[in-house]
Amino acid sequence: MGNIGQLKRTKVVIYAGLILFSLYFIGPFLWVILTAFKTQAEVNVYPPQVLPAEWRWSNFTDAWNSQPFTTYLLNSVVITVFTTIGQVISSSLVAYGFARYEFKFKNLLFMLLLSSMMLPWDVTMIPQYMLFNEMGWINTLKPLIIPGMLGSAYYVFLLRQFLMNFPDDIANAAKIDGANDFQIYARIFLPIMKAPLILIAILNILTVWNDYLGPLIFLQDRSKYTLALGLASFQGVHGNNTIGIMAITILMMIPPILIFLFAQKYIIEGLEGSIK
Repeated sequence: MGNIGQLKRTKVVIYAGLILFSLYFIGPFLWVILTAFKTQAEVNVYPPQVLPAEWRWSNFTDAWNSQPFTTYLLNSVVITVFTTIGQVISSSLVAYGFARYEFKFKNLLFMLLLSSMMLPWDVTMIPQYMLFNEMGWINTLKPLIIPGMLGSAYYVFLLRQFLMNFPDDIANAAKIDGANDFQIYARIFLPIMKAPLILIAILNILTVWNDYLGPLIFLQDRSKYTLALGLASFQGVHGNNTIGIMAITILMMIPPILIFLFAQKYIIEGLEGSIK
C-alpha cells in the first residue's frame, strides 16, 4: 500500500508540474484572445485588466473590414491548396521511385536530393527572383504556387523511409495479377501511405499559410497579398490598433489549429512509420 501511495503522489506532482508548464506557453495565447475582445481603454489601463468588461465581437468584423482581408484569405487558400496537392503527388511519386526501383546512380541522386536541404532559402532567393522576373511571374501567385508543387527533399525522405518498410513481395504479387507500375503505386502503395501523406499535407499547410518572406518578395499589388502579408501591412498602417492586430491574428490562427486538432492522430502515425 505504501508503494501505491507513493506512486500516486509522484503522479500528482508530475501532472501538476506539466499543467503549470503548459500554462506558461498557453498564457500568451489566452492573453491574445482576451485582448481581442477588449476596448482600447481596457488595453491601455494599468494595472492590466485580464477579462474585458464587455465581450466586443464587433472588434473582429471591424478589423477584417478595415482592409480587403477576404481577398487575402482567398489568395492564401489558393496557394495552400494547390501547393499541398502538388507536394503530396510529386513527393510520393519521387519517394516511390527511390524506394521501389533500382537504377544507376540511385544512391548518388538521393544524396544530391538530400543535400539540397542544406541550402537555406535565403541563398536561392535572389537567383529565383531573377529567374521569375525573366519569366514574367513577379507580382503573380505563380512563384508561390508552381515551385511549391514540385516536391520537397524532406517530404521525399519521409515517404521513402516509410515505403522501405514494405517487402517487394507486395509489388511482385500485384504484377503477377496483371497490374502495371502506376496501378501498383496508385491502388496499393498510395492508400498505404495515408498517414505520412496527411502528415506532409499538414506540414505544408502550416508552412505555406504562415509564409511571409515569399509573398513579400514576389508580390507588389495588394490584391495579390496573402493573409500573412496582409496582417503585416495592417500592423504597419494601424500600429497602435492593438485590438485589431490581435483579432486578425486569432482569425489567421484558426484554420491551422483546427487542422492540427483533427489530424494529430495521423501526425503521430506518419512519424512512427517513417522512423521505423
